[in-house]
Amino acid sequence: MKRNGKLNFIDVFSGAGGFSCGLEMAGFNCVLGVDFNKHAMTTFARNHKNAYPFCGDITKFSNKDIKKVLGDTKVNLVVGGPPCQGFSTVGPGNPEDSRNRLFMEFVRIVRLTKPEYVVIENVTGLLAKKNEETLKAIFKKFGSLGYNMDVQVMSSQNYGVPEKRRRTIFIGSRVNEKIQFPKKTHDTIIAKTYREPVTVGKAFEDLKAPNGELYNHDLASAQVSSKIDIKRLKRIPEGKGIRYERDEKAYLTPSLKLGVDWQTIREGRFRQTKYQRLDRNSVSPTIMTHRHSYYHPVENRYLTQREAAKIQSFPNDFVFEGPLSAQWRQIGNAVPPLMAKSIGQAIKKMYKEYLKTADERGKKRVHVSKIIKNVRGEAFVYR
Repeated sequence: MKRNGKLNFIDVFSGAGGFSCGLEMAGFNCVLGVDFNKHAMTTFARNHKNAYPFCGDITKFSNKDIKKVLGDTKVNLVVGGPPCQGFSTVGPGNPEDSRNRLFMEFVRIVRLTKPEYVVIENVTGLLAKKNEETLKAIFKKFGSLGYNMDVQVMSSQNYGVPEKRRRTIFIGSRVNEKIQFPKKTHDTIIAKTYREPVTVGKAFEDLKAPNGELYNHDLASAQVSSKIDIKRLKRIPEGKGIRYERDEKAYLTPSLKLGVDWQTIREGRFRQTKYQRLDRNSVSPTIMTHRHSYYHPVENRYLTQREAAKIQSFPNDFVFEGPLSAQWRQIGNAVPPLMAKSIGQAIKKMYKEYLKTADERGKKRVHVSKIIKNVRGEAFVYR
């Protein structure tokens, strides 16, 4: 049964609970979170008080234990980010590959709880040509469980997140003939259909929780300890950084040069821009799992955890637990809540359509398509 009339879900490999946070914004109810990281699950438990937090090896979380936790609660959705790249079409692939084992654990929970919907999130590289067999295997596995499935790459800045982050999103349904993905709401194209992207400056306007507290906003730990780094940073304009030799020449004096031989460095550039300041008039690059990637737009320091979380679209009262490094990993690994909210809204729309036609269909089985399109738009049969 649904608690408070809401659809219930389980978050597998939940981390701190970014996906859960977004789904709850969309009106879902989290009943169970699963992850092995103790700091992430401490954060999850603090921010998802209605959910049971299982912290440990998922292979030790038996079906009997799961049933005991759930009781008579109906699960409508299972979400998670299981590792997919090791999964193959040859049986379960290499049984020694932990990625196969963890993927199949996700499948086990879906098979046990029989939700109407499944959502999987993963890196965008999963849709590359080299991973086509993995893609086929995923569709085949969930097709065998009765799930119609589709996949898209979603960009977080198109859903009100002040950050560029692209994720591969699978949505599966065993009650709908057609899978619906959320329509983007924000874009740089100024039209009646879209709103302008939310900028870093807009996100930083308000960092306080409703109770007036500033959580995880540790300015002391955001200070730059190296004197020469501070001198260099002071010369970097907002939105700029050093990636090429021309950047070094434009911003740094001879005494502050980095000591790099630009003629021998690979491709004549740094793999990641150094001393990169964020731009208040734009969205942020993808937030990483450590604080040393970016610097404040105008202050000569790193971002605080709260600022990074706000860029990821976490609410200001979402509190992160654990040491500083653990908090940054939780934030950097999270699915942006506002992107997850948009996915939840799309699923609610599909569920309403299912309820409208359920009586007409009766017990007629949903047709599971055998044809999907890869990232290049080419159709292929997956089974």
